[in-house]
Amino acid sequence: MNNTVVMLLRSMLGSLRDLTPILLVVLFFQYIVLQQHLPNVGELLQGVVFIVLGLTLFIHGLEQGLFPIGESMARAFAKKGSVKWLLIFAFALGFGTTVAEPALIAVAYEAASVAADGNIIASTEDAKLDYANGLRLTVAFAVGLAIVIGVLRILKGWPVHYLIIGGYVMVVIMTFFAPPEIVGIAYDSGGVTTSTITVPLVTALGVGLASSIRGRNPMIDGFGLIAFASLTPIIFVMAYGMFLN
Repeated sequence: MNNTVVMLLRSMLGSLRDLTPILLVVLFFQYIVLQQHLPNVGELLQGVVFIVLGLTLFIHGLEQGLFPIGESMARAFAKKGSVKWLLIFAFALGFGTTVAEPALIAVAYEAASVAADGNIIASTEDAKLDYANGLRLTVAFAVGLAIVIGVLRILKGWPVHYLIIGGYVMVVIMTFFAPPEIVGIAYDSGGVTTSTITVPLVTALGVGLASSIRGRNPMIDGFGLIAFASLTPIIFVMAYGMFLN
């Protein structure tokens, strides 16, 4: 119990340290550049306290839960020697974490609202919901496939830069053919997938898998899965837009 309290206090101090530069920037521009007082100081301070507590608990949860379970499951699948189940697990992990990603949910519903305002889809709640769900499922499928490709790269020892360069060449080519309305959403979809839920588990999977395979370096081979998770949604969302168009 005492160790847990000490770790929480250390995480809280770390969160305060990380937030300090942001607070200094805001205060500098508010008082020096704009020469205005902060509105609702009490509510702002309360918000800062909640942010610090949220970051502290989130980081502690990652260290105690997500990272260990991701690494342990990767090692267990590697020892079992079943490539099929490892790839199924990789896809399910990528798909499940992306569907639950709050940033993707927000972007998908915002994109549906804008599409309705631009008369791309009908201005009904059902049409918006179908568009948003279609976008979310497309991105989730893309991330699941990306994690499968990343796991195969670790197993086979493929160089990561060739795969990334080839993927972005495809992105550039598809940009010229995709509807202009979907291009920006596709590029943003690649960013929102690499957020609070997806990154910790996927990183733990890669590091744990590379650590369990003889001849693989966790530093060299364990990372790179997040790059695939950012790349494939761009391709799939542009394809989704071309299909709808």
